[in-house]
Amino acid sequence: MFKATTMGITVTAMPVYIDERSDPENSLYFWAYRIIVDNQSGQTVQLMSRYWKIVDSDGRVEEVQGDGVVGLQPVIKEGKDFSYTSGCPLNTPSGIMQGSYTMQDSNGRQFEIDIPAFPLDLPGLEPVIN
Repeated sequence: MFKATTMGITVTAMPVYIDERSDPENSLYFWAYRIIVDNQSGQTVQLMSRYWKIVDSDGRVEEVQGDGVVGLQPVIKEGKDFSYTSGCPLNTPSGIMQGSYTMQDSNGRQFEIDIPAFPLDLPGLEPVIN
């Protein structure tokens, strides 16, 4: 598990390599990741948008931005959490993901929270520092 806490909101990331969706002979490696957003900020917040930076072991960078996550802009009450699962394909057997969420509080104020960096390393492969 990989964690980052910003303003009382903890984001936990848990990546898993998905062998069934991968095809190494054609340079396709697929990871699923579960994200938990735990709100201990003292107020209700809404996840408005996401930003991801994905770097493969060849140094190629892909940036992904968009509204919400998995088609949702969840409202997360204080003391509650929201979780979802998504996926990421790579052309190399290792890489790294990190990013941020734009949150909005009940007063309409928006702020950024960190998504922790987490590795996407093929099981059994020596990790690559990107």
